[in-house]
Amino acid sequence: MQPFLPFTRPSIDEQTIAEVAEVLRSGWLASGPKVQAFEAALSEYCGARPVRTQTSATASLEHALLACGIGAGDEVIVPAMSFVATANVVVRVGARPVFVDVDLSTRNIDLDQAEVALTARTRAIMPVHLCGMPVDLDRLYALAAHKRLRVIEDAAQAMGSSYRGRRIGSFGDLVCFSFHPNKNITSIEGGAVVGGSPEEVRELELHRFHGQMKTAADAFETYFAGGKANLTDVAACVGLGQLRQLESFNARRRELAMRYFQLWGEDPPLALPPRGDAGHNWHMFAARLPLERLRISRLQFIEAMAERGIGIGVHYPAIHLFSAYRALGYREGQFPHAERIGRETVTLPLFPAMRLEDVDRVVGAVNEVLREATR
Repeated sequence: MQPFLPFTRPSIDEQTIAEVAEVLRSGWLASGPKVQAFEAALSEYCGARPVRTQTSATASLEHALLACGIGAGDEVIVPAMSFVATANVVVRVGARPVFVDVDLSTRNIDLDQAEVALTARTRAIMPVHLCGMPVDLDRLYALAAHKRLRVIEDAAQAMGSSYRGRRIGSFGDLVCFSFHPNKNITSIEGGAVVGGSPEEVRELELHRFHGQMKTAADAFETYFAGGKANLTDVAACVGLGQLRQLESFNARRRELAMRYFQLWGEDPPLALPPRGDAGHNWHMFAARLPLERLRISRLQFIEAMAERGIGIGVHYPAIHLFSAYRALGYREGQFPHAERIGRETVTLPLFPAMRLEDVDRVVGAVNEVLREATR
């Protein structure tokens, strides 16, 4: 029997494991020299822009909103299709997420709808580069400049992606990355905010450590009741080891994605994601099931694939249909593309350690399950 194939799995090399052991032996486990080195390496990767790390991309997004002064009474434009954290952080700072629909193919924010949704209370737009495919940033930033809005890019899935030859994070307003274990690089858990004025960078530092700053060798000042989200040196050490492999990881992801397209050709049995271009980091390979033609549900498809030793993910349910957002007045039918993606999406295996034969195996299993289930 073939081993179970998960939809994703991190790749940690022996050199990184040895370097983590050195950190553990050093006695300096919290934020220290490795965090400084990781931030410096990320800054270099992003064109020498300022970088401040946090314990998760959720914290990164929340702190970015706070650094921009966004809070009670403000509105932030958010796509209805993303991981729920994209909207949760807006609520947590006291603002209101204003959802708009997404493009059915790219799954990225519909900028026509975003423009219509703007009000006098809108302070920011939070686009999501879903599955690593960049949003139309030229149009987005033109809209933001015209309306004097901040842009906080949820680039949690876009590490290593580029837009028209420019790396995501190397330009723009505030850009937030994730280093969760299922991302293109991991620090076990972690995130980062790239960009910001000197004043905003200082705010980010304060928000990740109690609102406190050291003012002298024997003195501290606490400027507000901040939280705690500082990255550890252990996590940063893993991040450094991953960052030096990012380009090879993403090259392998692109190779695997192209294998899916090659095997399915011009008449695939399910709706494949758009191919994108060389700037796509292929964080995930998320397709849509033709449920209207099937005798089985999505859950039954996932179970049938599991029986064949293949893991399938679901990314994501439409945010506005969760109870927390129905309570804000959102309802079914408002954002049909996000809702359809939420019903039909399945995430197929894609990670650097996969072999081309693994893609062949996935494609064969999908074809078999869908052939047997077609009405």
